[in-house]
Amino acid sequence: MSAAGPQPIAGPPSAVIEQIAALGAFFAWEARPAPGTEPAPSPSDARDLDWQPLSAPLLAARVEAVREWLAAAGGQPAEAVETRVAASVAHLGLAARLVSPALAAAVLAHRPLVFPLSEVRWRPVLGGPVPLALPVGALGPACRSAEDLAELLAARLMAGALAELAAAFGPFGVSRHILRGNTASAVGGAAVTLAARRPERATSTRAFAGLLLGRAPLAGASSTEGGALRRRSCCLIYRAAPGRDGPLCGDCALAPRSPARGVPDSAS
Repeated sequence: MSAAGPQPIAGPPSAVIEQIAALGAFFAWEARPAPGTEPAPSPSDARDLDWQPLSAPLLAARVEAVREWLAAAGGQPAEAVETRVAASVAHLGLAARLVSPALAAAVLAHRPLVFPLSEVRWRPVLGGPVPLALPVGALGPACRSAEDLAELLAARLMAGALAELAAAFGPFGVSRHILRGNTASAVGGAAVTLAARRPERATSTRAFAGLLLGRAPLAGASSTEGGALRRRSCCLIYRAAPGRDGPLCGDCALAPRSPARGVPDSAS
């Protein structure tokens, strides 16, 4: 990458992780040995005992917990919220959690953060970003150019762990179109947050997010209008409100456009 402008975070992985964690809970992660290589935890060490894989049963429990939370927010019984709506919202939150540290590592350290979904560990708590642990070695060496780094992340993260995560939510009735849009929205949201917290990197953040969004598997899932991302689908959260008439997200395809741009025909 170019030597002009702010210099990338240097030093060992621990230094990179520490500086990225300072951006906030959506960006922080803990480096842990890959599953099967870590020593057995001490019974007194609750921090080790409550790290969990992103397993199908835990994701199903997550969907139900989000469904109950959305229903309670609208003063409704849980059955009033469609399962696919809760699943889409749960997926978007987890996608954002995996994408945010990877985007920060790319922009601030010029390093790829890649990992298989099977090696991700989390604490499935509601109310804010979930704690996240990634395997030691997930943070790779610096790339020579932003294009090379974007190619690597698109192939190994977006088409890897993020695609696996989307597939895990398919059984809940969420379409691939929506799940791909959720992932694109997660990239856009992470870029907005990172640019706000590191304004001197705002230009490079937007540029790198654009490189990711312009490559498979996310190419075509969103567009940029007036400098802001607009997805070509909807996360469905508006349907969780009473009467299925809640507010739309700022990047939603269903949000009204100016008359000159028209309104999309479908976002499902």
